[in-house]
Amino acid sequence: MESEPWKCTAVELAAAVTAGEIDAEEVVEHHLDRIAAVNPLVNAVTRTFVEQARRDAREVDRRRSAGLPLGPLAGVPFTVKENLDVRGVPTTHGLAHFREARARADAPSVARLRAAGAVPIGHANVPDLTLGGMHPHSELFGSTRNPWHPGRTPGGSSGGDGAAVASGMATLGLGNDSGGSIRIPAAFCGTVGLKPSYGRYPADHRIGPDDPPLASQLLPVDGPLARTVADLRLVHEVLAGPDPRDPRVVPAPAHGPVPDGPLRVAVVADPGGQGVHPDVRAAVGAAADGLRAAGHRVEEIPDVPRLAETTAAYGHLVMTEFALAWPRVRTILPEDSRAYVELSMARTPPVELAEYLRLTGVRLGLQRDWAHLLRRYDLVLGPVFTEPPVEPGLESRDADGHQRVTRAMRLCTATSFVGLPAVAVPGGLADGLPQGVQLIGPMYREDLCLIGAEAVERHVGPLTPVEPLPVAGPVEG
Repeated sequence: MESEPWKCTAVELAAAVTAGEIDAEEVVEHHLDRIAAVNPLVNAVTRTFVEQARRDAREVDRRRSAGLPLGPLAGVPFTVKENLDVRGVPTTHGLAHFREARARADAPSVARLRAAGAVPIGHANVPDLTLGGMHPHSELFGSTRNPWHPGRTPGGSSGGDGAAVASGMATLGLGNDSGGSIRIPAAFCGTVGLKPSYGRYPADHRIGPDDPPLASQLLPVDGPLARTVADLRLVHEVLAGPDPRDPRVVPAPAHGPVPDGPLRVAVVADPGGQGVHPDVRAAVGAAADGLRAAGHRVEEIPDVPRLAETTAAYGHLVMTEFALAWPRVRTILPEDSRAYVELSMARTPPVELAEYLRLTGVRLGLQRDWAHLLRRYDLVLGPVFTEPPVEPGLESRDADGHQRVTRAMRLCTATSFVGLPAVAVPGGLADGLPQGVQLIGPMYREDLCLIGAEAVERHVGPLTPVEPLPVAGPVEG
């Protein structure tokens, strides 16, 4: 191996472990050492699974020694968002209320990665119950810092995984996304992230025995963060496919028909015409240049379908459900984590039943309009967040900060609402900070998004792993 294990990609590590160039247990020890060295600066990993990770790695090594087949992710360490179950350890959601909520089984996505030989190495930080805002600050674990700049948020809500992957503490991160929660950390931390189609990867987001209400069934999806698009492709092939624990999953092949020519890419640099920072616009331009250099046909279009109506419908459906649960939920949230939901409900109040039911029909119409757009184009290229990485807690500070963040993530919100796949990939650096773009594709065509993202990556280059900047004093935790 030419690099230290913590600097290697998942493709490189799995190949080296399979070939016997390095033991999986040695890979785990290198990453545990990296966590010990870096996590005090970043505070991304909330709990390391030291003995469990060592046992899993030894099993990979045992299988190799016995001549048994290894999975495609043999020995690859990954972090798991604090709201996803890893058997035998608590799933705290960042809250004291769930401090002892020990998981009886792996979440479906964790189980898939483990079956492929990957090794869960730790949980990663989230905002309290993923409701405390975009910035990963939790009651139990404090704040996570962006490894590129300690005064900027790593994004969220999967920001702990984004920061861990960016700084070499894990090769992969497993998060979830219902409006940007994988893509924003990827953009802010300089990694890549895949938000799959609705019904693509199995998931189980129950907290307790009851299934969640409609919007919470339709919007959140589990997905990976990584440092290269090739790693995303490998994880996509592992995670895709039906599972009896999630009847929503569609048995679509991981890869669709291979395009017989260049991809047709529509560019929307300023969705909705609400403004975009020059650094982000430049990143979109660099990504478009990379796609052209790869031979794809790139064309600017005026906008995506009915963006303002989409974000409004998303907000009303979600906030109506939150309003019903809020009297109970607010009792377990710390006071400083309630502001984001309260600002959201004030900005987008709950609706009556008749309007809620009408909005479920609006969603179908929006999906139809996006399907028409994605018949004319194979991909849509746009920003992940229309500003560079912002300061922690901006969205919870006041109504103006909340509106600014909500507006900046609007393309993520829209694509989550209609269930489309998207890959976030760096479009470059500006003032020392990553600037992220996303490629959005038709339903169940993550493979097209990955083809486009690979072209951008070849042009811009991977940005991580990065050495975290030193901070004055320890990270709060």
